[in-house]
Amino acid sequence: MYACDALFYFLHNAFMNRLLKNIFLAIQVCILLMATGLGPNTWAQGHEATIRKNLSERIPQIPRIEEITRSPMAGLYEIRLSTNEIYYSDAEGNFLIQGSLIDTKSKRNLTEEREAKLSTIDFASLPFKDAITIVRGNGKRKLAVFEDPNCGYCKRFERDLAKVDNVTIYLFLYPILGDDSVAKSRNVWCSKDPIGAWTQIMGKDQPIANANCSTAAIERNVEFGRKFKITGTPTLIAQDGSRVPGAINTMQIEKMLLDASK
Repeated sequence: MYACDALFYFLHNAFMNRLLKNIFLAIQVCILLMATGLGPNTWAQGHEATIRKNLSERIPQIPRIEEITRSPMAGLYEIRLSTNEIYYSDAEGNFLIQGSLIDTKSKRNLTEEREAKLSTIDFASLPFKDAITIVRGNGKRKLAVFEDPNCGYCKRFERDLAKVDNVTIYLFLYPILGDDSVAKSRNVWCSKDPIGAWTQIMGKDQPIANANCSTAAIERNVEFGRKFKITGTPTLIAQDGSRVPGAINTMQIEKMLLDASK
């Protein structure tokens, strides 16, 4: 019995001594970090400065680096460029990786998710006064679309969009395919019936009457698109800010609207 008590007393003391040593060591490390200013944030900033310096010097043609953050993978840093492209680097900027970062546990493409988040546009910030508003059914669901009248993909997309009901569509004329696109966009915008003119020109590409008015709205659309890097048509923006470039079919449009409502 006494032997057991002695053993327990010995183990207890050994444990407490080790615990106290660990606590003392942790306190010393914290004091050292505070004294030198080398906390976790400072370390991260140090890596960021090193990565930014080395990449800029070694790859002078690289677009402007907007942001450097830790990625979910230890030792790997995300590099976001001014083009919203995503690259990855080690802590020294000695290696630059282009490609997708996959979370194998959750089976998620982290790079795609990040790019999708970066491409979102605040729906409320859209210049609705510069759009042609089309209401179908109860119009409860909202969708913004940037389109060029000479875009073949837009014509195909419009056939699928015509099958979607109970939606308000904000059509932003976005003539980026040449002078003829600018002229057709002007004629649609300045028409007495812009919705009818757009339907006509997108249906069978029938000519519409020339019209003249201020085209400042169209110019603002182009400026807005450049600012938010809308590089092709059609480009769709849902109420949750998610963006889809390219023509999608009716089922995909419905899914986009459903996801945005969640």
